[in-house]
Amino acid sequence: MAATNGGPLQDILERAHRVPGLDHFPGVDEITERLDELAGRYPDLVTRRRIGTSRLGDPITMYSIGTGPDEALVYAGVHPNEPIGFWTAIRLAEDLCADEDLRGGCRWNIIGCIDPDGTRLNEGWFDGPFNRVNCLEHFYRPAPAEQVEWSFPFQYKSAYFDQVMPETFALMRVIDELKPVVAVSLHNTEVGGVYYYVSRELGGFVDELHAITASFGLPLDLGEPESPVARPLGPAVYEMISAKATYDYTESLGLTPYSSSGGSSSEYAERHGTVSLVAELPYWTHPANDDQTPSDVPYRDVLARMADALGKDLDAMIEIFDAARAYLSDDSQLVRATDAFLPYLAKRPERDRLRAEKEDPARVATVAEAFGLTDVHRSFRLRFGGMLLRSLEGEIARGSAAAALHPLSRRMRELYSEWQEEAAALDQELRTVPIKDLVGVQYAATLALLNAVRREAG
Repeated sequence: MAATNGGPLQDILERAHRVPGLDHFPGVDEITERLDELAGRYPDLVTRRRIGTSRLGDPITMYSIGTGPDEALVYAGVHPNEPIGFWTAIRLAEDLCADEDLRGGCRWNIIGCIDPDGTRLNEGWFDGPFNRVNCLEHFYRPAPAEQVEWSFPFQYKSAYFDQVMPETFALMRVIDELKPVVAVSLHNTEVGGVYYYVSRELGGFVDELHAITASFGLPLDLGEPESPVARPLGPAVYEMISAKATYDYTESLGLTPYSSSGGSSSEYAERHGTVSLVAELPYWTHPANDDQTPSDVPYRDVLARMADALGKDLDAMIEIFDAARAYLSDDSQLVRATDAFLPYLAKRPERDRLRAEKEDPARVATVAEAFGLTDVHRSFRLRFGGMLLRSLEGEIARGSAAAALHPLSRRMRELYSEWQEEAAALDQELRTVPIKDLVGVQYAATLALLNAVRREAG
């Protein structure tokens, strides 16, 4: 019996474990070539349709495989620094073409890359070497208002956002046209364990997600959730984060909510009754990721220390960027992202200090929480320090940089090199997860979601 037609989880896992070994991540051109090749090989099965155009002129294409009545939507690249989903989309499309049972009763609509412009800025590390230093030196994450995932129309209290990009508008049109039963937004993290978001509780689904993770020998991420508004549905499984919940939480701390970006794709799809899933997979794991034993430090102290350390590094980056800003090009995606993220991130230390004050002094952090909070600081300065450095060095590489940029660039390179040395030391403790296992978990979770929704519908 087909896994997506009520079959057991075991059948899904058998399919997922057949993902072959992979030695790189595909860039925009390879994603297109592979999916176009499938459409050419199976012309009676695959419908290839252009759904939009990126801001820099790349076509955005959707590939529909199978027939309904159910519609499923899978889209990769909503955060273009998260390439695991590119392989997941390709593998799913390949298997759907090859296996009629897998298609049974569902038309799968797959967008291999919804943000080609941003993805091209991350391709510098897609062929390796696969270590954290190389990955984050080539890291690019769009400004919040330019992230496809978080640029849907949004209006709540004093927040209003309607600056919808062409890429987001293409996805909006598809969601409204298909009214999908399920939608899977393909994401990943960097260091940690596996965790999930789902827009609605489904009977037995949390246990299935845990079983999928365990079958690949990966740890759940049982440390600090990425957002304090994440409501747990089970260990490492959360209700989907919403812009509204984030606004209310920030307001409850007496801070001004950030309102320069929009709602998520999941929030938008809710109008059609769509159940959405995000499976967050790490490139690297650490023994502390699922260690629930108590540390020797109160949670509030770990949180306050992280806030202070992050604040110090952000202050240094902001000082450099402010001195350089007048000489940097507004048409650079890297500059726009840095310009948006540094003020946004600058609010986090204050928010975390306020959180720390509200915590019970007797609560001791687990080993997982202590590691996770420390690594938030490490990750943020590597990510956004790398983007700032690329902004500065990129302007110089154009050959038209003002003299004032050169010392600022050298200062940032020295600072960033210190952070890289610290991260390289931690690399010895990290385990690099095989790409095929990361893809396998996302692939299995995607099939299991449709199975769970169908099971609940009866």
